[in-house]
Amino acid sequence: MLPVTTDTVRLFLHVLGAVAWLGAQITLAGVLPAVRRLGPDGPAVVARRIAVVAWVGFALLLVTGVWSLLAIDVGERTIEYHVTLGLKLALVAVSAGAAVVAHAVRGTRATAVAVGAVAGGSGVAALFLGVLLSG
Repeated sequence: MLPVTTDTVRLFLHVLGAVAWLGAQITLAGVLPAVRRLGPDGPAVVARRIAVVAWVGFALLLVTGVWSLLAIDVGERTIEYHVTLGLKLALVAVSAGAAVVAHAVRGTRATAVAVGAVAGGSGVAALFLGVLLSG
């Protein structure tokens, strides 16, 4: 078996956080149409429970992301690395901000869906850039 290192554990936990954050958003998007048939309170109840998983995943992402930055010498990285990292961090902020807005939106379903799509789409883009940075 290959050796397990601190770097391996850190990356694993970061990916696990991404799975929880994005998986919760994707699951919510997939189940809400069916949950709406259960009654007017169904979507809100399910969304609140799924949000717990999502935000725990996001917290894990933040902790392991900071841990990752502390584990490398950022100053020795290329300008391309810094640009990619900056874009990833901006997308993470957009994803979290849009998720907060999507949760707070009490308007139309279309608005909530649009904001949720921004949260999920920017999260997926941040995930891609994270993979790019790790390579």
